[in-house]
Amino acid sequence: MSQEKSSAFIFILLLGFVSLCADATYEGARSITGAYLGVLGASGAGVGLVAGLGELLSYSLRLLTGFLSDRTRHYWAITTLGYALNTAVVPLMALAGRWEVLASLMIAERTGKAIRTPPRDVLLSHAAIRVGKGLGFGIHEAMDQIGAVAGPLMVTTVLAIWGSYPRSFAILLIPAALGLVVLLIGQRIYPNPRAFEPTTQDLHREGLPRHFWLYLGAVAFIAAGFVDFPLIAFHLQQQASLSQPTQIPLLYALAMGVDAIAALIFGYWFDRFGITTLVIAILLSAGFAPLVFVGGPSFIVMGMVLWGIGMGAQESMLKAVVAGIVPPERRGSAYGIFNTGYGLAWFLGSALMGLLYDFSRGSLIALSVLLQLIAIPFLLWIEQHSRQGE
Repeated sequence: MSQEKSSAFIFILLLGFVSLCADATYEGARSITGAYLGVLGASGAGVGLVAGLGELLSYSLRLLTGFLSDRTRHYWAITTLGYALNTAVVPLMALAGRWEVLASLMIAERTGKAIRTPPRDVLLSHAAIRVGKGLGFGIHEAMDQIGAVAGPLMVTTVLAIWGSYPRSFAILLIPAALGLVVLLIGQRIYPNPRAFEPTTQDLHREGLPRHFWLYLGAVAFIAAGFVDFPLIAFHLQQQASLSQPTQIPLLYALAMGVDAIAALIFGYWFDRFGITTLVIAILLSAGFAPLVFVGGPSFIVMGMVLWGIGMGAQESMLKAVVAGIVPPERRGSAYGIFNTGYGLAWFLGSALMGLLYDFSRGSLIALSVLLQLIAIPFLLWIEQHSRQGE
């Protein structure tokens, strides 16, 4: 391994550790926010709306932060601001005594993620170009999900010992502080990650490539059809599908563990087989909704495994495609636009599925499966025409 590739690999690991801590913080919280909203009196429609609105803000604001990061080139500064807000509000959830207050803090946490994600992805893409786009983003996602497993496990332990949701949120102050410290150290060690990326790409094209927009449309169907975990947790809590409430965050931890493994495997395959790998992942993950919303405990576990496969594959491959078709000088804006479209589709899908849950669970399942499958022919068309050089 060359010195440049080795240094890029270390940078990916360092940024991955920051995300590990951040994910332990907010994914730990997300593993119980859906159930806690129900405890505080929210309805199924309310849970779906809050989850969808949080994702809408998280993704729509990325349009602005992506543009600002490209315009100012202050990728590190904007990333740091976003991580600070993203993780700082989580321990404050311990003080929420009403579901409206908890919902506001959930939305604030998503806002912080919106600020830091586009510039962070640009920083990561420079190193990923050096080591392999799918592998680079896959390693980062895998470390994300190590944190996403650790956080729910921390929450589960506190919930099992004290039976207290507020204490479960408060314990997440530990990974939040650790991640910010490592982030500040990383900026000093790697002040210019752009140096990782070779300068052989075409930097003179105007606007974003046509395939970027077609790809965004296909991804929107995937996002709209993927049920957010707060609604799944709400379903499990309301239906008493599991014997103990502590099993809900454990299921989330399981899904995040599967997510980590899937990110590495599908990221590796993506560098070799391209978008076809994403199609395979969609075919697998489309089956999670029937298993989770209709089946018993064993089927729920199987459904969450498929849900984790879908999440891991998406996180490792969706951003890797963007890194491969957009020049670095416009990549922040591209990630901002991409995430905004993804988030809008996620919001519309989440809000609709929340409403469908209260009236027709069968319709929710059918919509989830159908929307994900609709994306497949678009992705295959994009893959075919990309190989033809169109």
